[in-house]
Amino acid sequence: MTDFTPFQSLLGGALIGLSAVLLMAFHGRIAGMTGILTGVIPPLSPDWQWRSAFLAGAIVAPLLFMAVDGQIAFSVPVPTLALVAGGFLVGLGVHFGAGCPSGHGICGIARLSQRSIVAVATFMVTAFITVFIIRHVIGG
Repeated sequence: MTDFTPFQSLLGGALIGLSAVLLMAFHGRIAGMTGILTGVIPPLSPDWQWRSAFLAGAIVAPLLFMAVDGQIAFSVPVPTLALVAGGFLVGLGVHFGAGCPSGHGICGIARLSQRSIVAVATFMVTAFITVFIIRHVIGG
């Protein structure tokens, strides 16, 4: 069970949206984490500096939050093998879907990209089916 935190969720969503808008405004780039990450893995992209700064911010921000407010409630209620399998499947989806959920969901839908709308609909339907199977068929 996940504890819903409306204020933190709203604030986090607003900050993610703001970072996506600023990245588009200043660099003309979409804030898809996978695309950003691939530019800092050798061979480095010519614009690796802003990519590194964006990724550093994604790592440092939660650390600063923990330093100010304490703990971030987080748990992984599945076995490690399931986590690795899920990561592999997400990686396949990123490859074949030509982008990650953050790029399609935050930036693509905002730009009314049909490809992103279909991709996010596919992510969501797959997530609903997966949760239903795990919770009601398998019994996890």
